[in-house]
Amino acid sequence: QVQLVESGGGSVQAGGSRTLSCAASGYTGTLYCMAWFRQAPGQEREGVALLYIPTGVPYYADSVKGRFTISRGNAHNTVSLQMNNLAPEDTAVYYCAASLECSGGVRRAFNDYSYRGQGTQVTVSS
Repeated sequence: QVQLVESGGGSVQAGGSRTLSCAASGYTGTLYCMAWFRQAPGQEREGVALLYIPTGVPYYADSVKGRFTISRGNAHNTVSLQMNNLAPEDTAVYYCAASLECSGGVRRAFNDYSYRGQGTQVTVSS
């Protein structure tokens, strides 16, 4: 059974940084598409970053472009999300998702991914 586990959530002051990690277990092949989503209270879940593993090309939502960086981790089927210059509006539960292909880009729905994590809370205070 494939499981995705996010880590690194917590509280941070506005302007600060936080790094999230996602590790997939139970899958011996390569998950070619790994992505991060977030869901703020009362809002829909949105895709914020996606990494196409074979090329290493990242894609970002406009709301995080220039502040967030998605990268492949050192371990197999791991991905990180470096978040800089955080603002209170970045407060959300952040989720990791993975699949074998990246159709749809960052607009692809969370539930369309084959594997999905349980989320980690990030709270940014002003």
